[in-house]
Amino acid sequence: MTDAFWSTARRRSGVLLHPTSLPDNQPLIDSGRRFIDWLADCGFGLWQTLPLHPPDEHGSPYSSCSVYAGHMGLLRQDFEAPLPASERAAFEHFVAEQADWLHEYARYRVLKEMHDGKAWWDWPAPLRSREPEALAALDRANKDRLDAIRIAQFRFHQVWRQLVDHAHSRDIQMVGDLPFLVACDSKEVWCHPDYFQLDAQHLPTRVAGVPPDYFSKTGQRWGNPLYNWQAIAADGFNWWTKRLRHELQWFDVMRLDHFRGFAAIWSIPAESETAEHGEWETVPGQALLEALEKGLGSLPFIAEDLGFITPDVEELRDSYALPGMRILQFGFSGEAANPYLPHNHRQDAVVYTGTHDNDTVCGWYRSLDERTRAHVDEYLGRSTEQMPWPMVRAALASVAIWSVLPLQDVLGLDGAHRMNIPGSLDGNWRWRFDWSQIDAVPTSHLRALNALYGRC
Repeated sequence: MTDAFWSTARRRSGVLLHPTSLPDNQPLIDSGRRFIDWLADCGFGLWQTLPLHPPDEHGSPYSSCSVYAGHMGLLRQDFEAPLPASERAAFEHFVAEQADWLHEYARYRVLKEMHDGKAWWDWPAPLRSREPEALAALDRANKDRLDAIRIAQFRFHQVWRQLVDHAHSRDIQMVGDLPFLVACDSKEVWCHPDYFQLDAQHLPTRVAGVPPDYFSKTGQRWGNPLYNWQAIAADGFNWWTKRLRHELQWFDVMRLDHFRGFAAIWSIPAESETAEHGEWETVPGQALLEALEKGLGSLPFIAEDLGFITPDVEELRDSYALPGMRILQFGFSGEAANPYLPHNHRQDAVVYTGTHDNDTVCGWYRSLDERTRAHVDEYLGRSTEQMPWPMVRAALASVAIWSVLPLQDVLGLDGAHRMNIPGSLDGNWRWRFDWSQIDAVPTSHLRALNALYGRC
């Protein structure tokens, strides 16, 4: 089948930048608008972010306490101030519209505060098990605090919608990112424990990860609880449909992180400290995507088809005409058939010089051995331009329908500016740019490149 969104999509380019990387001396509404205007002036048509939800204690937006709430730290302004009377009607409308998650999230936040940040399964039994009398007492005793949390989320929604509207006025489409898994200590697992593989103590029986490979003899144990697909399917996949519908209030397109998980997930016994004792667990991805298409009407998704990809993953991706990802840094293994090299790209793909999990192009290039670096130079035509520009040109010239560049590559920054090093906990997710760095790259040069390769 051909998805309605992608059948009408036009050739575009964009920039990958999480809002936490915007300069922190301005409120989000101001710095976000300025960034959007810069994108448009450069001829870009996409702004791709990472998940906008509250990050974990290490700053990762991929392990959040909520798949609905916005990260209030992004606003960089007083977001819990009393609500003016002129905004009360709009706030009440927001509360009614977001009723499926908003009050439960406020309860979760209050309970975390009351119990010194302890995980929900360590709360007193009546609250852990969501007994109606205990929740009603919580509401009566914490009305003002619950209201303040709802007001904060209302303000986040207001600001982000204003940014989306401004982006659309400049012909910029917004691209979000959807983690496949959720954190165990989250509002979602607390409210829907039956949707996850938990024991009688509300702890996971099986957790997610990836199997042993060339990079790790013991694999990776992520620790996220696995879904109870039987229970989710019995509810018509409604939990997933609501989740994606909510994200599409904020974004035009969603990148589906760990898309291979829609076909099968590496399932590890919770008691195992490493991942080598896991096994592949089948996931009803076809039925899930069918339900999403029925509920949403279209599937404006990008499949993050990286890592250990098997034919069933490719078949699922192609059956819904979802573009996959092509990472240029992965292309230079020495084989001409490497699918990440531009001459092997497909139109139904999104090409990246790198992602938030990769080194910057300049950092990557400098880390290569002499032979591989010579191979890169030969493939890119022995350009007289310094890195990252030969790789930027290759990404823009690709036949792929969209091309996305991390801002670090647009600015020509080295590996000290990378966003994340997978497998490490400290020092990630902290990078910020300065407007002086933006001003140092002529908008006319970027606009000329986008025009040259038909992406303006």
